Formats: sequence, structure tokens, C-alpha cells
Amino acid sequence: MDSNAGVRVPLIDEADATGRLSELYERAKEVTGLDFVPDMFRLVSSRPELLETMLAGYNGVFNHGRLPRQTRELISAWTSRVNQCPYCVGTHNFFLQVFGGSKELADAIERAQSPDDLPVDERERVLLHLLTKLSVSAYRITDADWQHALDAGWTADDLLEAFFCAALFNFITRLVDGLGLGTTVKRSRISQQSVPDASATVTAVAAD
Repeated sequence: MDSNAGVRVPLIDEADATGRLSELYERAKEVTGLDFVPDMFRLVSSRPELLETMLAGYNGVFNHGRLPRQTRELISAWTSRVNQCPYCVGTHNFFLQVFGGSKELADAIERAQSPDDLPVDERERVLLHLLTKLSVSAYRITDADWQHALDAGWTADDLLEAFFCAALFNFITRLVDGLGLGTTVKRSRISQQSVPDASATVTAVAAD
């Protein structure tokens, strides 16, 4: 096990993983397309059954979604911003740009207080307002809120996937922050990478 200042649980290093954990670490790299296991997954490395659940959620959202990947990354980054988790904002702003989002949008997410502060179209703005409400006060969502999103051009299936993605990140950000990993964007190794050129082949398919 290694140490990570301020993190409240042990993070098992890849070199020390054995048995089922070693298999799950390989699975983590497979579903993320990365050559290392992101520390977010390592938070539950002492409990492989929990890691397996997290990997299933990530794989379902990022590798099997119907919404464009850019939209799913926008939802992930914005939900992380709503929950004030710099670790997850940095990670998903990186992937947002990898999958077609602009640097202008990524920079705006870092400082925005509302979807109205973002350079997105009205359809996306309606969705992000609804997902903000989901994150902050889900019990206040009304049929009128849902209909407003439908009227903006989203389908019920779109909204189900968007809600699942945002709900997953409400869980992830609380885990990351509560266990002491999310204090700074610099702890996200993914966020410290250079965004590849648009012409580059993107092999990474999920996020830290």
C-alpha cells in the first residue's frame, strides 16, 4: 500500500495488487483506456467488491451510452462543478475537450455559478439547469421541469441517461471528497495531461 497525504483510506498500488484486485485493476485500465489505474478507483482498492460496482457504473455510462460522449462529459464536469469537486472537474474538463468540447467551455465550467454562465446552446442549458436541480434538490423536480426539457428537444430516454450520469457523479464526488482525494485538481493525473490534437486518435474511453 502507498501513502497519499490527506486521503483517509489505503490506496493499494498496482504493483501490490493480487488476485481479484489485480484482475479489477486490469479491468479499470480496459474500461478507461488508460495505462494506469486512476486514484478514484484505488480509493476502494481495499474492498474489491465495491470497486467492481464502481467499474460497472463507469463502463455503463461511458462505454455504452446513447448520448454523445461530449454531452456525457459535459454532464460529468458540470455536476462535479456543482458539487465543488476540483479533482473531478479537472478530469472531466480534460475529457470534455478530448471528445470535442472547447477550451472556452472547459474554462467556463471551472468558474461558472450557473449554466447561464456557460457557452452552451439553449437545449444544453435547459438540461444543465435540470441536472443542477437534481444535484441540489432532486425532490423539487416537477413534471413541468421534465416537460420543459422534453420541449427543448431531449427525449425521455436522453433524460434517463443524463439523470443516471449526473447521479453517478453525485456519488463519485462525495466519495472522492469525503475520503480526502478531491481537494485539488492536481491530484487528478488525467487533468495534468495535454489535450491531444483533434487529429489524434483517442483511445481513452472513460475517466478518473
